[in-house]
Amino acid sequence: MKFSLSWLKTHLTTTASLTQITEALNTIGLEVEGVEDRAAALAPFVIARVIEATQHPNADRLRVCRVDTGAGEVSVVCGAPNARTGMNAVFAPPGAYIPGSDITLKIGEIRGIASAGMLLSAREMGLGTDHDGIVDLPNDAPIGTAYATWAGLDDPVIEISVTPNRGDALAVRGIARDLAAAGLGTLNPWAPPPITATTPSAIAWRDDFTEACPWVLGRTIRDVRNGESPAWLKQRLESVGLRPINTLADITNFFTIDLGRPLHVFDVNKITGTTLTLRRGTGERFRGLHGKDVTVTADDCVIADEAGVQSLAGIVGGEATGCDETTTDVFIECALFDRVAIALTGQRTGIFSDARQRFERGIDLALLPAALDAATAMIIDLCGGEASAITAAGAEPAWQRQASLRFERLSSFARSDVTADRATEILAALGFTVATRDPAQITVNVPSWRNDIASMGASGGSALDQAVDLPADQAAAAKDGARALEPEADLIEEILRIEGLDRIIPISLPALGAVPTATLTPRQSRAVRARRVLAARGMAECVTFSFLDRATAARFGATPDDLALANPIAADLDQMRPTPLATLAQAAATNAARGFTDLALFEIGPGYRDISPEGQDQIAAGLRTGQTPLSWIAPSRPVDAFDAKADAFALLAELGVPLDALQITPTAPAHYHPGRAGTIKQGPKLTLGHFGALHPALCSALDLPAGSIGFEIDLGALPEPKRRRKSLPAFSSLQPLRRDFAFILDETIAADAVLRAAKGAERGLITHVELFDRYAGDRLPAGKISLAIAVHLQPKEKSLTDPEIEAVSTKIVAAVTKATGATLRG
Repeated sequence: MKFSLSWLKTHLTTTASLTQITEALNTIGLEVEGVEDRAAALAPFVIARVIEATQHPNADRLRVCRVDTGAGEVSVVCGAPNARTGMNAVFAPPGAYIPGSDITLKIGEIRGIASAGMLLSAREMGLGTDHDGIVDLPNDAPIGTAYATWAGLDDPVIEISVTPNRGDALAVRGIARDLAAAGLGTLNPWAPPPITATTPSAIAWRDDFTEACPWVLGRTIRDVRNGESPAWLKQRLESVGLRPINTLADITNFFTIDLGRPLHVFDVNKITGTTLTLRRGTGERFRGLHGKDVTVTADDCVIADEAGVQSLAGIVGGEATGCDETTTDVFIECALFDRVAIALTGQRTGIFSDARQRFERGIDLALLPAALDAATAMIIDLCGGEASAITAAGAEPAWQRQASLRFERLSSFARSDVTADRATEILAALGFTVATRDPAQITVNVPSWRNDIASMGASGGSALDQAVDLPADQAAAAKDGARALEPEADLIEEILRIEGLDRIIPISLPALGAVPTATLTPRQSRAVRARRVLAARGMAECVTFSFLDRATAARFGATPDDLALANPIAADLDQMRPTPLATLAQAAATNAARGFTDLALFEIGPGYRDISPEGQDQIAAGLRTGQTPLSWIAPSRPVDAFDAKADAFALLAELGVPLDALQITPTAPAHYHPGRAGTIKQGPKLTLGHFGALHPALCSALDLPAGSIGFEIDLGALPEPKRRRKSLPAFSSLQPLRRDFAFILDETIAADAVLRAAKGAERGLITHVELFDRYAGDRLPAGKISLAIAVHLQPKEKSLTDPEIEAVSTKIVAAVTKATGATLRG
């Protein structure tokens, strides 16, 4: 919300400085986002007259000017081609900062002639791009006067942040009321002048959609002259960033900012028929005043004549019935629209307007007649014309309500030392009127512009709807409690903010224990450790959207309808992702398209199976493309499925998963390459993740480099590590030994089966088993391969004798033969 200081002072009589006003706004909860004070930068510049301008004796393009600054004469060397005797210009004295040039002036000599100042162009003052010459002011511009004051640039513009509950603060008068209550002046009385109706209105209202528009007023004004607005009105609108259009349109914009009361004007001669109807849309399309076509639905409230839709109610008017310089008869719309209806229509259409912003937050429910009279009076004053009687449809809603406050709650609940009399004074200054008061409490009537005080929600007792499954007795008790407590809390908040939020007595939090509790849950700790290990492996973390287009999502998993977004931020972001690998693939494709083909990306985020909380998985996903990094140790090569397996196993190891307990099955989801991917399991039922090369069809569809690899680990599926009392590690003083075995077996047998069988042959002695060679060739029968394994033995009580070693070897061969059908290679 923007407003100028002079605009504020039309409603607030105050001697407070700009700094005092902005500090007060922050104190009472209307946070100042910025102040634009052009006069501060222009303060040193004054209006001066060039008494004489002569040619510089030592430069063809310079002139020597004798300048009257109002405080005396100075010599200025000027290079502007329009510098001439007798002109009025803007003078900057030595020591002044020139914002457009980013310099500070000093007294000096230019080509041997003293120069004590500068005559300025618009660009040098930071007021535009014109640098063809110095500013040429009218002859009646007062010499010695501050230029900013004369030019009307000494009117700072303040911008505040307005919370969703404070619709009244989207009006200059509402802000002035708060400042007056805070003691920064007096709120000026306001009442519209009386309007004498001469004829019935040429246009009548009909309301067929009272749920969206419970009350609407209107009036015709005939014989108006619409044209350019007067300077004061244009300056007001321009100061807050609004573009002046014409007098009639500018008047409606003025009251939108001034009173927070959106209005709209129709050209009567462009309306078909004599009735404007508020109704539901039926799929029609019309061109709005914002220059775009709008298609309406049955959920939208529209204003229509006999020819069709002419306005999207409360959001944007129609171009066909808009007012221009040819308008002679005008009809003013002044309506009350439902906040939720306006919000839903605005969200669906994506149209943002000052009117929508105010209707969504709630406007003054009783202001309609007064606002209509005020707008009528201004139109007659600026455009002439004769006003008709008011035409209406619907009725003023029953907005009257009360709120009560127990004075002791200011101390017991709010820890405030505000007295009962001061609390009553604050509420009165904010527009509340006293209904009853005794020494213990006060009951006030809530003003029509405060929709956020003692407001009842859909449940009838609270601003928040109750849970639908709440037992009836609990629901009734909660409703009664909310009806009593929420209005009181609203009044306490009003008193505290006006008294000053900085005056609330601070209370320290309870002291923490000597030993702090854990700040991260086990799940959060896993995510932190996962990020560290993947980053240490040279992968870059990505944070992508959890949604993407449905077609791409379908390539990575199921896309149930209940995971489709009802209101996506973009048409191609309409489906929740099955896995972060999907959005990582899109990020990698984007990078590859820009020439970055060797990538290593990871993300830890949600993947969605259904809409239930249990249907959201926390997944650590990674993706690599292109070649391995350059190194002197080994030549670069294309990444493969084993790189993805290495990433996945490094992650699982860091998270405490025993790798020896894992099994790899050759099955994997459809987005992986069949035969070059695997599924990681812990036991027959628990699936921890997948890894492998991505499917060639997927890479082609997403423009990923061929041979891209990826992995996915479901962090939520990882079992919690068993908490056991740690004992000292048992180190043996005996020397370990190694025995190698080579087995011939069918090429369809997984190497993992050989390793498991060998390790289980003698668990008390075998510490680990590893595969170090695979051979397939013409020296072996068809369909056979040779696998060589190294078995590490660690004696614990005594050194092993040769017969004992031979016995262990025999057990190993027997175990592998039984499990896989392999034979020992000779």
